[in-house]
Amino acid sequence: MTDLNITIIQSDLHWEDIGANLAMFEEKIWGIGGSTDVIILPEMFTTGFTMAAPRLAEVMNMRTTRWMRQMADQTGALILGSFICNVHDRYYNRLLWMEPGGNFRTYDKRHLFRMAEEQKTYSAGESLLIGTWKGWRICPIVCYDLRFPVWCRNRYDHASRRLSYDLLVCVANWPTARIEAWDTLLRARAIENLCYVAGVNRVGTDGNRIEYNGHSAVVSPKGEPIFTLEGIDTSKSIVLNAHSLQAYRDKFPAYLDADEFSIDFEPYETSGYLHGLS
Repeated sequence: MTDLNITIIQSDLHWEDIGANLAMFEEKIWGIGGSTDVIILPEMFTTGFTMAAPRLAEVMNMRTTRWMRQMADQTGALILGSFICNVHDRYYNRLLWMEPGGNFRTYDKRHLFRMAEEQKTYSAGESLLIGTWKGWRICPIVCYDLRFPVWCRNRYDHASRRLSYDLLVCVANWPTARIEAWDTLLRARAIENLCYVAGVNRVGTDGNRIEYNGHSAVVSPKGEPIFTLEGIDTSKSIVLNAHSLQAYRDKFPAYLDADEFSIDFEPYETSGYLHGLS
Protein backbone atom coordinates (compact mmCIF):
# COMPACT_ATOMS: atom_id res chain seq x y z
CA MET A 1 0.00 0.00 0.00
CA THR A 2 1.05 3.54 -0.77
CA ASP A 3 -0.73 6.70 0.38
CA LEU A 4 -4.19 7.28 -1.10
CA ASN A 5 -5.49 10.70 -2.19
CA ILE A 6 -9.28 10.91 -1.80
CA THR A 7 -11.60 13.76 -2.76
CA ILE A 8 -14.97 14.40 -1.13
CA ILE A 9 -17.57 16.47 -2.99
CA GLN A 10 -20.16 17.91 -0.60
CA SER A 11 -22.90 19.60 -2.60
CA ASP A 12 -26.46 20.79 -2.77
CA LEU A 13 -28.51 18.75 -5.25
CA HIS A 14 -31.02 19.72 -7.91
CA TRP A 15 -34.24 17.98 -6.86
CA GLU A 16 -35.09 15.07 -9.19
CA ASP A 17 -33.11 16.58 -12.09
CA ILE A 18 -30.58 14.08 -13.36
CA GLY A 19 -29.20 16.24 -16.16
CA ALA A 20 -28.66 19.28 -13.94
CA ASN A 21 -26.87 17.23 -11.30
CA LEU A 22 -24.58 15.49 -13.78
CA ALA A 23 -23.63 18.85 -15.30
CA MET A 24 -23.02 20.32 -11.85
CA PHE A 25 -20.85 17.45 -10.63
CA GLU A 26 -18.87 17.43 -13.87
CA GLU A 27 -17.99 21.06 -13.24
CA LYS A 28 -17.07 20.32 -9.63
CA ILE A 29 -14.89 17.38 -10.64
CA TRP A 30 -13.00 19.53 -13.12
CA GLY A 31 -12.56 22.10 -10.37
CA ILE A 32 -10.74 19.72 -8.04
CA GLY A 33 -7.30 20.80 -9.22
CA GLY A 34 -4.47 18.28 -9.32
CA SER A 35 -4.72 14.53 -9.47
CA THR A 36 -6.64 12.35 -7.05
CA ASP A 37 -7.12 8.62 -6.61
CA VAL A 38 -10.75 8.46 -5.46
CA ILE A 39 -13.68 10.85 -5.96
CA ILE A 40 -16.70 10.36 -3.68
CA LEU A 41 -20.18 11.74 -4.42
CA PRO A 42 -23.26 11.73 -2.10
CA GLU A 43 -26.11 9.22 -1.98
CA MET A 44 -28.55 9.53 -4.90
CA PHE A 45 -26.33 12.27 -6.28
CA THR A 46 -28.37 12.54 -9.50
CA THR A 47 -31.78 13.12 -7.88
CA GLY A 48 -31.69 13.68 -4.13
CA PHE A 49 -33.23 11.15 -1.72
CA THR A 50 -36.55 10.54 -3.44
CA MET A 51 -39.14 7.79 -3.58
CA ALA A 52 -40.02 8.64 -7.20
CA ALA A 53 -38.12 5.63 -8.49
CA PRO A 54 -40.67 4.58 -11.15
CA ARG A 55 -40.15 7.94 -12.86
CA LEU A 56 -36.43 8.47 -12.26
CA ALA A 57 -34.79 5.04 -12.22
CA GLU A 58 -32.21 4.11 -14.85
CA VAL A 59 -31.09 0.72 -16.02
CA MET A 60 -27.40 -0.11 -15.88
CA ASN A 61 -25.02 1.02 -18.60
CA MET A 62 -27.07 4.06 -19.50
CA ARG A 63 -26.84 7.77 -18.67
CA THR A 64 -25.39 7.85 -15.15
CA THR A 65 -23.22 4.76 -15.62
CA ARG A 66 -21.69 6.15 -18.80
CA TRP A 67 -21.21 9.58 -17.23
CA MET A 68 -19.29 7.99 -14.35
CA ARG A 69 -17.19 6.04 -16.85
CA GLN A 70 -16.38 9.30 -18.62
CA MET A 71 -15.40 11.04 -15.38
CA ALA A 72 -13.26 8.08 -14.29
CA ASP A 73 -11.49 7.95 -17.65
CA GLN A 74 -10.83 11.68 -17.73
CA THR A 75 -9.55 11.94 -14.15
CA GLY A 76 -7.88 8.56 -13.77
CA ALA A 77 -9.73 8.21 -10.46
CA LEU A 78 -12.12 5.70 -8.96
CA ILE A 79 -15.59 7.30 -8.76
CA LEU A 80 -18.10 6.31 -6.04
CA GLY A 81 -21.71 7.46 -5.69
CA SER A 82 -25.23 6.02 -5.57
CA PHE A 83 -28.18 6.45 -7.95
CA ILE A 84 -31.62 4.92 -8.55
CA CYS A 85 -31.28 1.71 -10.56
CA ASN A 86 -33.97 -0.41 -12.20
CA VAL A 87 -33.15 -4.12 -12.38
CA HIS A 88 -35.98 -6.15 -13.95
CA ASP A 89 -38.57 -3.71 -12.57
CA ARG A 90 -37.11 -3.77 -9.08
CA TYR A 91 -35.58 -0.55 -7.77
CA TYR A 92 -32.29 -0.29 -5.90
CA ASN A 93 -30.44 2.53 -4.20
CA ARG A 94 -27.29 1.39 -5.96
CA LEU A 95 -23.75 2.56 -5.31
CA LEU A 96 -21.59 2.36 -8.40
CA TRP A 97 -17.84 1.72 -8.13
CA MET A 98 -16.47 2.95 -11.45
CA GLU A 99 -12.83 2.58 -12.45
CA PRO A 100 -11.03 4.18 -15.39
CA GLY A 101 -11.36 1.89 -18.39
CA GLY A 102 -14.96 0.93 -17.64
CA ASN A 103 -14.54 -1.82 -15.05
CA PHE A 104 -17.15 -1.41 -12.34
CA ARG A 105 -18.76 -3.03 -9.32
CA THR A 106 -22.06 -2.36 -7.59
CA TYR A 107 -23.35 -2.29 -4.03
CA ASP A 108 -27.07 -2.10 -3.28
CA LYS A 109 -28.03 -0.35 -0.04
CA ARG A 110 -28.77 -3.04 2.50
CA HIS A 111 -30.64 -1.11 5.21
CA LEU A 112 -33.59 0.83 3.83
CA PHE A 113 -34.74 3.86 5.82
CA ARG A 114 -38.18 2.84 7.03
CA MET A 115 -38.89 6.25 8.58
CA ALA A 116 -39.14 7.51 4.99
CA GLU A 117 -40.74 4.23 3.83
CA GLU A 118 -37.77 3.54 1.58
CA GLN A 119 -38.46 -0.19 1.89
CA LYS A 120 -41.82 0.26 0.14
CA THR A 121 -40.11 1.49 -3.02
CA TYR A 122 -36.65 -0.08 -3.03
CA SER A 123 -35.30 -3.60 -2.67
CA ALA A 124 -32.55 -4.30 -0.16
CA GLY A 125 -29.10 -5.44 -1.19
CA GLU A 126 -27.74 -8.77 -0.04
CA SER A 127 -23.96 -8.48 -0.40
CA LEU A 128 -21.34 -6.19 1.04
CA LEU A 129 -18.77 -5.03 -1.49
CA ILE A 130 -15.08 -4.81 -0.68
CA GLY A 131 -13.00 -3.79 -3.67
CA THR A 132 -9.31 -3.06 -4.14
CA TRP A 133 -7.98 0.16 -5.61
CA LYS A 134 -4.35 1.37 -5.62
CA GLY A 135 -3.54 -1.35 -3.10
CA TRP A 136 -6.25 -0.23 -0.65
CA ARG A 137 -9.23 -2.37 0.23
CA ILE A 138 -12.30 -0.15 0.24
CA CYS A 139 -15.76 -0.95 1.61
CA PRO A 140 -18.58 1.38 0.44
CA ILE A 141 -21.92 1.62 2.27
CA VAL A 142 -24.95 3.90 1.89
CA CYS A 143 -26.40 6.26 4.52
CA TYR A 144 -28.62 4.28 6.94
CA ASP A 145 -26.18 1.32 6.68
CA LEU A 146 -23.89 3.35 8.96
CA ARG A 147 -26.13 2.57 11.95
CA PHE A 148 -25.59 -1.20 11.68
CA PRO A 149 -22.06 -2.19 12.76
CA VAL A 150 -22.47 -5.95 12.28
CA TRP A 151 -23.08 -5.48 8.55
CA CYS A 152 -19.82 -3.65 7.90
CA ARG A 153 -17.65 -5.25 10.61
CA ASN A 154 -14.00 -5.41 9.57
CA ARG A 155 -12.91 -9.02 10.01
CA TYR A 156 -9.39 -10.30 10.41
CA ASP A 157 -8.29 -13.10 8.09
CA HIS A 158 -5.66 -15.23 9.81
CA ALA A 159 -4.47 -16.78 6.56
CA SER A 160 -3.62 -13.48 4.89
CA ARG A 161 -2.88 -11.74 8.21
CA ARG A 162 -4.85 -8.68 7.31
CA LEU A 163 -8.19 -7.03 7.93
CA SER A 164 -10.88 -7.13 5.27
CA TYR A 165 -10.63 -3.42 4.40
CA ASP A 166 -8.64 -0.25 5.04
CA LEU A 167 -11.18 2.45 4.18
CA LEU A 168 -14.91 2.54 4.89
CA VAL A 169 -16.83 4.97 2.66
CA CYS A 170 -20.37 6.08 3.51
CA VAL A 171 -22.30 8.15 0.95
CA ALA A 172 -25.39 9.79 2.40
CA ASN A 173 -28.31 12.19 2.46
CA TRP A 174 -28.24 12.57 6.26
CA PRO A 175 -30.51 15.34 7.61
CA THR A 176 -29.47 18.16 9.90
CA ALA A 177 -31.97 16.94 12.52
CA ARG A 178 -29.82 13.85 13.17
CA ILE A 179 -26.36 15.17 12.37
CA GLU A 180 -24.97 14.43 15.84
CA ALA A 181 -25.68 10.74 15.24
CA TRP A 182 -23.84 10.97 11.89
CA ASP A 183 -20.78 12.54 13.52
CA THR A 184 -20.75 9.95 16.29
CA LEU A 185 -21.30 6.93 14.06
CA LEU A 186 -18.51 7.90 11.65
CA ARG A 187 -16.09 7.98 14.58
CA ALA A 188 -17.45 4.74 16.04
CA ARG A 189 -17.09 2.83 12.78
CA ALA A 190 -13.47 4.02 12.49
CA ILE A 191 -12.59 3.01 16.05
CA GLU A 192 -14.17 -0.44 16.02
CA ASN A 193 -12.89 -1.33 12.55
CA LEU A 194 -9.39 0.18 12.90
CA CYS A 195 -9.73 1.87 9.53
CA TYR A 196 -10.09 5.25 7.92
CA VAL A 197 -13.69 6.35 7.42
CA ALA A 198 -14.86 8.84 4.78
CA GLY A 199 -18.45 10.07 5.12
CA VAL A 200 -19.88 12.15 2.27
CA ASN A 201 -23.14 13.99 2.92
CA ARG A 202 -25.04 16.69 1.03
CA VAL A 203 -26.09 20.23 1.93
CA GLY A 204 -29.16 22.34 1.13
CA THR A 205 -32.88 21.60 1.27
CA ASP A 206 -34.54 18.87 -0.78
CA GLY A 207 -37.97 18.73 -2.43
CA ASN A 208 -39.49 17.39 0.79
CA ARG A 209 -38.20 20.44 2.69
CA ILE A 210 -35.67 18.36 4.59
CA GLU A 211 -32.53 20.30 5.48
CA TYR A 212 -28.97 18.98 5.24
CA ASN A 213 -25.86 20.62 6.67
CA GLY A 214 -23.12 18.34 5.40
CA HIS A 215 -20.60 17.39 8.07
CA SER A 216 -18.83 15.27 5.48
CA ALA A 217 -15.68 14.05 7.17
CA VAL A 218 -12.61 11.86 7.12
CA VAL A 219 -11.87 10.09 10.39
CA SER A 220 -8.63 8.39 11.43
CA PRO A 221 -8.45 4.79 12.71
CA LYS A 222 -8.20 6.25 16.21
CA GLY A 223 -11.58 7.93 15.74
CA GLU A 224 -10.11 11.41 15.38
CA PRO A 225 -11.74 13.66 12.75
CA ILE A 226 -9.05 14.68 10.28
CA PHE A 227 -11.44 17.26 8.85
CA THR A 228 -15.15 18.04 8.79
CA LEU A 229 -17.02 20.12 6.20
CA GLU A 230 -19.89 21.97 7.86
CA GLY A 231 -22.78 23.43 5.90
CA ILE A 232 -20.95 24.55 2.78
CA ASP A 233 -21.00 23.48 -0.85
CA THR A 234 -17.37 22.50 -1.41
CA SER A 235 -14.81 19.83 -2.25
CA LYS A 236 -11.91 18.63 -0.14
CA SER A 237 -8.97 16.37 -0.94
CA ILE A 238 -6.81 14.59 1.61
CA VAL A 239 -4.03 12.02 1.54
CA LEU A 240 -4.59 8.92 3.68
CA ASN A 241 -1.31 7.71 5.18
CA ALA A 242 -0.78 4.00 4.65
CA HIS A 243 2.15 3.78 7.07
CA SER A 244 0.22 5.43 9.89
CA LEU A 245 -2.67 3.02 9.38
CA GLN A 246 -0.48 -0.08 9.55
CA ALA A 247 1.58 1.27 12.46
CA TYR A 248 -1.56 1.86 14.51
CA ARG A 249 -2.94 -1.58 13.71
CA ASP A 250 0.38 -3.14 14.75
CA LYS A 251 0.47 -1.16 17.99
CA PHE A 252 -3.19 -1.70 18.90
CA PRO A 253 -4.37 -5.01 17.36
CA ALA A 254 -7.80 -5.11 19.01
CA TYR A 255 -9.09 -7.09 16.03
CA LEU A 256 -7.28 -10.17 17.41
CA ASP A 257 -9.76 -10.20 20.31
CA ALA A 258 -12.89 -9.69 18.21
CA ASP A 259 -15.85 -12.03 18.70
CA GLU A 260 -16.66 -14.49 15.95
CA PHE A 261 -20.18 -14.32 14.56
CA SER A 262 -22.25 -15.16 11.51
CA ILE A 263 -25.24 -13.60 9.79
CA ASP A 264 -28.00 -15.07 7.66
CA PHE A 265 -26.04 -15.03 4.42
CA GLU A 266 -22.54 -14.38 3.24
CA PRO A 267 -22.00 -10.60 3.32
CA TYR A 268 -18.50 -10.30 1.90
CA GLU A 269 -17.48 -10.06 -1.73
CA THR A 270 -13.81 -9.38 -1.26
CA SER A 271 -13.21 -9.24 -4.98
CA GLY A 272 -16.74 -8.28 -5.99
CA TYR A 273 -18.20 -8.83 -9.40
CA LEU A 274 -16.09 -6.92 -11.87
CA HIS A 275 -17.98 -5.79 -14.94
CA GLY A 276 -16.77 -4.05 -18.04
CA LEU A 277 -18.45 -1.15 -19.79
CA SER A 278 -17.80 -0.84 -23.51
